Amino acid sequence: MAAKHLQKQRRRGAGRPFAKGTSGNPAGRPPGARNRASEIAQALLDGEAAALMRKCVELALDGDRTSLKLCVERLVPRCPRAVALDLPPIASAADLAPAIAAIAQGVAAGALTPYDGAELARIVDAYAHAAEFAAFERRLSAVERGIARETGREAAPELVTDDAAAD
Repeated sequence: MAAKHLQKQRRRGAGRPFAKGTSGNPAGRPPGARNRASEIAQALLDGEAAALMRKCVELALDGDRTSLKLCVERLVPRCPRAVALDLPPIASAADLAPAIAAIAQGVAAGALTPYDGAELARIVDAYAHAAEFAAFERRLSAVERGIARETGREAAPELVTDDAAAD
C-alpha cells in the first residue's frame, strides 16, 4: 500500500484544467445573455432617451465641444466615400502592374488616401487571383481533354468547363 502513495498521480498540464472544447460550466450563461448591470442601465434609460438627446443637443448648441462632437458623429456617421480614379482596363495579367502603378500614383499625388489606395489594391489583387484561377481551370481542362483523347476515353463531364467546351 505504501508504494501506491509514492507513485506520481497523472495531472493535466498547467493552464488547461479542462479538456479542449469542454466548458468548465456547461450549464453556464447562454450566448447573448446580457449582464445584469447592462439590463438595469437600459431600463433606466428607456423612458428618458428623447430627453437625454434633447439635452445633448442643447449643450452642443451652447458650445459644449464634447456634446457637439457626439451629435455630429450621430448625425453624419463615417462612411466610405466614392473614389474616382482612372485605372487602365485590366484584361490580362500584364495589365495588373500598370493598374497598381496608377493606384500608387494616386496616393502619392494626394488624390487617394492611403486607406483608399490599399482597398483598391486589394480589389486588383482579388481580380488577379480570380484570373489566375480561371487560367488554371482552362489549362487543366485542356490537359484532361488531351489525356482523354490519348487513352480513348471521354473526359469526365464534371471536369469540362464552359470555356473548355467552347474550344
